[in-house]
Amino acid sequence: MRYPQICQIGPFSPLRGFNFSLTGSMRKPSELPLHLALRPFTLAQAHHARLSARRIRSADLLKPSRGIRVPQTVDCELLDHCRPYTALTGDGVISHITAAKIHGLYLPSRFQERQLLDLSRPNGSPPPRRRHVSGHRLKLERTDIDEFGGVPVTSAARTFLDIAPLLTVDELVVVGDQIVCCHQRNNGRVRIATVELNVLQAYLAQHTGARGYTKLRAAMELVRVGVDSAPETRLRLTINRSGLPEFQPNHKIMDDAGHSLVEPDLACPKYRTCTEYDGEHHDSPEQRAKDRDRDFITQSLGWHQVVLRREDMRNGGLIAVTKLARMLVRGGWPDPQNLATRSMLGALNVRKDFS
Repeated sequence: MRYPQICQIGPFSPLRGFNFSLTGSMRKPSELPLHLALRPFTLAQAHHARLSARRIRSADLLKPSRGIRVPQTVDCELLDHCRPYTALTGDGVISHITAAKIHGLYLPSRFQERQLLDLSRPNGSPPPRRRHVSGHRLKLERTDIDEFGGVPVTSAARTFLDIAPLLTVDELVVVGDQIVCCHQRNNGRVRIATVELNVLQAYLAQHTGARGYTKLRAAMELVRVGVDSAPETRLRLTINRSGLPEFQPNHKIMDDAGHSLVEPDLACPKYRTCTEYDGEHHDSPEQRAKDRDRDFITQSLGWHQVVLRREDMRNGGLIAVTKLARMLVRGGWPDPQNLATRSMLGALNVRKDFS
């Protein structure tokens, strides 16, 4: 299993913004042992390191919850903040939104400032009750739990199931696309699925009574393999609901000899039309040069390409859909709803809409 993308301390930190009460004398405290100075620790670890009671009460140690101390200057990963909570709980597992952050899942921005840690215990045990902890009870199988650096965390599939009540259908599709994404690029870059689509479908089918399952079922009907980013998923959903023909993720465009030369983000092979969603990382000089080569090859192969940016997705993606419709018409699409004839006056940074 790939090691997850961990959120650094900052806006995701469960300690950010809290006013901890500080105790201890004004005397400068002695230095902590290195293994305690770099991350949160439990009182048991402090006693094992032979720290005195006065040192444990020193003002340079924050007290987020009973039995836990955190050096004020600590700069560590979310996983390290979770470690003492699972150690003290014994049978606790990091779950829900906190687990999603540890797995690096694409969460909506409203969760970025969330300061609670999600901690679950098995059914039959009382839920964890601690400061700055959102306690849950879950029925978990052994396969529902992964370990990262010794910290038990619900698996990506189980986390997807648990956060379903908190997300909309479209937000679940974004996360689902991310979990199942896999492909091999022409440049040799390989992306392996966190959970393969058929495995995820089978897992969710075993939990039909779970909260949010109706939304999950609707989302899974829209999940597709090969989508690389959240904006690409949102674009694909906008296209699907607009009246345009279906676009496929990462379709390989071949030359006459059958060699794959270009793999656009989304493509409609029937009308030889494709689109690339260029995010901010496409603004570097190196990437712009690569993009120009990409665009030239795509056009030389006889495809009608639309390069889209975030601005094109405003107002429900009106500009993106209209641009795609016009390229599809060039490829022979009949445009039964006359989407290509909609005006983009003022939206292309020109005074008139000549097309």
